[in-house]
Amino acid sequence: MADDTLLKLAEVLESRKHADPDTSYVAGLYQKGLDAILKKVGEEATETVIAAKGGNADQLVYETADLWFHSLVLLAHQGLGPARVLAELERRFGLSGLEEKARRGQAE
Repeated sequence: MADDTLLKLAEVLESRKHADPDTSYVAGLYQKGLDAILKKVGEEATETVIAAKGGNADQLVYETADLWFHSLVLLAHQGLGPARVLAELERRFGLSGLEEKARRGQAE
């Protein structure tokens, strides 16, 4: 179910690349370019941290949704989608965090 939601959202975000920036928030972000998108991702990450520190579960979920949304905008802007991220998470599934980190060090 969650994969479907991410993939549907990715399709919408892709379609916004051709939308009018005056009528689409996402099209406006795309038009402003990478730096504007990165700024939004940074803002949303900060707001997510603040919400977590505040201890309000609903606010944390809301801010995390904003962070994920803007991360998907970033991926789409870079020609990527959630399938790549989901595949990477699947690759890591079953590995301990320490084991995964050690493997990254060997690949560099």
